[in-house]
Amino acid sequence: MVEPTRRSLGNRYELATLLASGGMGQVWRAHDQLLDRTVAVKVLRSEYTGDELFLARFRAEAHHAAALSHPNIAAVYDYGEESAVDGSGEHLAYLVMELVEGQSLSTVLAREERLSPDRTLDVLRQTASALAAAHAAGVVHRDVKPGNVLVRWDGTVKITDFGIAWSAGSVPLTQTGQVVGTASYLSPEQAAGAHATAASDVYALGMVGYECLTGARAFDGDNSVTIALRHLRDQPAPLPAELPEGVRRLVERAIVKDPAQRYPDGEAVVAAIDEVLAGRQLPAV
Repeated sequence: MVEPTRRSLGNRYELATLLASGGMGQVWRAHDQLLDRTVAVKVLRSEYTGDELFLARFRAEAHHAAALSHPNIAAVYDYGEESAVDGSGEHLAYLVMELVEGQSLSTVLAREERLSPDRTLDVLRQTASALAAAHAAGVVHRDVKPGNVLVRWDGTVKITDFGIAWSAGSVPLTQTGQVVGTASYLSPEQAAGAHATAASDVYALGMVGYECLTGARAFDGDNSVTIALRHLRDQPAPLPAELPEGVRRLVERAIVKDPAQRYPDGEAVVAAIDEVLAGRQLPAV
């Protein structure tokens, strides 16, 4: 966490407004004095910077996201670590990112409850396009959810927070048996403790689509364990019959329990959405 008296990081980033505070840290609107531009600065919570696992995860976000260049992925510009200035001896780590002027999909859904099929397809296609680029680079996001899908005022979607992403070429950052992700969008294989794959991101994206179309999460419960077990054992309520058949089939295939029966990656989801938009029929699940 940034100390109350601190107003800059790295002798370069002037902190202006706290935009969000979450499980791993804070996000600030800031000014890059060197390049004279507005940026977003994500600061890891100080209680985590002494934890090598969390710090490694935060560094991984910088590494994975900086390696990805795509119009629908929030760009990462810089990463830094430094000591606190209040004499506490705490260690600060921060990530400098593209500032997305807009709001998260979770905020949109909280306000509008549900989206039209056309708007849902637009959000899903842009997000799937971003995931396709990540998957092609060997990166699995592992935490696709409405809170990590940012929607600019012009409708452009930017996916963010690769903080728990796992690259096929890296050492996994989780302890054996540890489940990583957000319960409501967690694939059955992740809930069972298996490694996430590109098809796991597809499942999470399908869950996002389900929520956009219905205004409710497919699975809910009193705690994360209960919800994770429902992904393993239960079937979601059917999508409303009044939705276009192609849209229903798209989402239904994305959230099949068996990853081998889903769309294998983001590129396949984009192709399927294009089939729906062209008026061609998708095969039934």
